[in-house]
Amino acid sequence: MGLGMAGMAGRSLIPAMAQNAGDADLVVFNAKVYTVDARMPNAEAFAVKDGRFLAVGSTADIKGFIGKKTQTYDAKQMTIVPGFIDTHNHGGGEGLLYDVLVGNPYQVEFVTIDSIVEKLRVRAQATPPGYWVEGYFHDDTKIKDKRPLNAQDLDRVSTEHPVCVHHRGGHTGFYNSKAFQMAGITKDTPNPYGGTYDRNAQGELNGRVTDRAMPTIDKAGQRVTYSAEVKQKRVFDGVAFISQKFVQYGLTTVHHDEAGVLPAMQEQRLRGGLLHRVSYEPYDELLEAMISNGIETGFGDEYISFGATAEHTVDGSFSERTMAISTPYKDISPPYHGNLTETQEDLNAWAERVHRANIRLNCHANGDVAIDRVLTAYERALKLYPRAGVRPKITHCSLVNDSLVARMKAMDVVPAEFSTYAYYNADKFHFYGEDVMRHMTAFRTLIDAGITPAAGSDFSPGPFAPLMAMQGMVTRTGWNGETWGANQKITIDEALRVNTINGAYNAREETIKGSITAGKLADFVVLAEDFHSVGKEKIKDIQIVRTVVGGKTVYPG
Repeated sequence: MGLGMAGMAGRSLIPAMAQNAGDADLVVFNAKVYTVDARMPNAEAFAVKDGRFLAVGSTADIKGFIGKKTQTYDAKQMTIVPGFIDTHNHGGGEGLLYDVLVGNPYQVEFVTIDSIVEKLRVRAQATPPGYWVEGYFHDDTKIKDKRPLNAQDLDRVSTEHPVCVHHRGGHTGFYNSKAFQMAGITKDTPNPYGGTYDRNAQGELNGRVTDRAMPTIDKAGQRVTYSAEVKQKRVFDGVAFISQKFVQYGLTTVHHDEAGVLPAMQEQRLRGGLLHRVSYEPYDELLEAMISNGIETGFGDEYISFGATAEHTVDGSFSERTMAISTPYKDISPPYHGNLTETQEDLNAWAERVHRANIRLNCHANGDVAIDRVLTAYERALKLYPRAGVRPKITHCSLVNDSLVARMKAMDVVPAEFSTYAYYNADKFHFYGEDVMRHMTAFRTLIDAGITPAAGSDFSPGPFAPLMAMQGMVTRTGWNGETWGANQKITIDEALRVNTINGAYNAREETIKGSITAGKLADFVVLAEDFHSVGKEKIKDIQIVRTVVGGKTVYPG
């Protein structure tokens, strides 16, 4: 990895202001430090003061910063990297604490349809008739029964409650007969724009509903409500829970894409319960308030600030096979190209208005058809209101071609690519085939074109473990041993950049985070093993020993 350890010895990166900075607060030494800083890719030690890296270099040099009050940490040759950054995450700690989880949020795990039904039955027994009973984190390809969940399965949960099992991807739901009945939806109901009520071979509703067809059925029935005090506590506790999970996996900055949690985040920060940094992505009422009051992207501080908008959805899902693609999906008749969820005219108007307010654009676009539409809207907005360094964002940006890549490069578009999908969702790639997968989640293509792709787990759709993400990027091999789109493999060092400095670049924060560099925020992770030394298929299993944010250990707590 660039300059070797021997070549580093005797050299240090020390800013001028540090020469007389006094004793460091923390000195870490005897480590394998992968800095992700091209000026000194490798180091042995670093010093921290006032929450920032003070100096980086050899153990001999950095020990000179040890004073009477300095804490020291002998890394014993463990590996240290910058804190990992997730540029697209829906958080959802409240749901993890209180909802019915029918699948494993964090790892690959197969479940049975019976187990899903039984969990929901328990919830139904404690729920008044006519009220929704809902399950979350369903993954349709991780069912031991080897068949899809259907309406008849969910009828076993209850015939008195509307029941829905939400796919973890967020673009499909599986409903029971009562839910359809209460919504007035029959087998003869036409599909709405941008969504479908799926049918079986006999033309009957099979329970699966996609994208913009879901809101109609979701309006049926009632949902349990909570007092303002109880709701506040649920959200507050959820923020602390998910923050603990993030730092457990080495995440020090997360781009949050969920509504209604910003007040709880700020309160948890005051109480010490917010352990990671937040780039908060606004939409709906909050986005409108920003536009109305002249609040722009970047407002905030180094712990919580406003980022790009939340993903403005233009098409469907990669994992649920509803994204808008130019080539029809395999083995589906009549030919199906996925769902576009917004017209070009509406997208153009939205992009123009948001960009004019100097709020960074961010759209959810998976398929090549949707990406084309997003780029058209971005190009139009930037032409109408030229600004430098905008870095418009595309969340997912899954299926690309040479023309799309060239247009992205011209605008310095920053894609937040699915990070853990190559490992976690390999069981879904046969729905697309190798020819398509050669252009999917195209890290190699994007990097070679001079674009700066970052890691965006999209949790809950994908697990957020950065080491699982790195393994998938390096191997393109899934949990099932299948390799898809091997032409898009990147190196271990490139994968580290994608999960660190590229994430900082995605938020225009590369001057303050993303590498172990003197003057930057002291966010770093200690790993039990070096990912260069273990087998590539074992990267995800490396233990996170310590996560540090601003020079303070946040994991273990």
